[in-house]
Amino acid sequence: MQTQTTGAEVAAPYNVYRKDCPARMVFDRLADKWALLIVRRLTQGPQRFNQLRRDIEGVSPKSLSQTLQKLERDGLVSRTAFATVPVTVEYALTELGSALSALIEPLAAWAEAHIEKVLQAQRDYDRRHAA
Repeated sequence: MQTQTTGAEVAAPYNVYRKDCPARMVFDRLADKWALLIVRRLTQGPQRFNQLRRDIEGVSPKSLSQTLQKLERDGLVSRTAFATVPVTVEYALTELGSALSALIEPLAAWAEAHIEKVLQAQRDYDRRHAA
């Protein structure tokens, strides 16, 4: 299905506003903080599982493993196992993952630059809505 566009939009065969649009899956992935942090961390180069676990504070091994599997399934991350004892596994961004990481970096920079304003807005809201 071809969509009509305004000057700021690009014509595409998918429309994320439709409930049956498979491109919504990308939004699901982007709504996952662990996925964003993993992709951003992998921009530095291939990483082993335990290095990612140490670098991304707060992620459980189970969440990290599940998120890496989803990212691999989506074609954003590659997994390479090396025949060592024990087996060594590295994760790296694919070309598609690198394209996504270019979009995540400005989002992360915006979040870090504006967090004080967000926190202040939350405090103001909470004061206004206190019972």
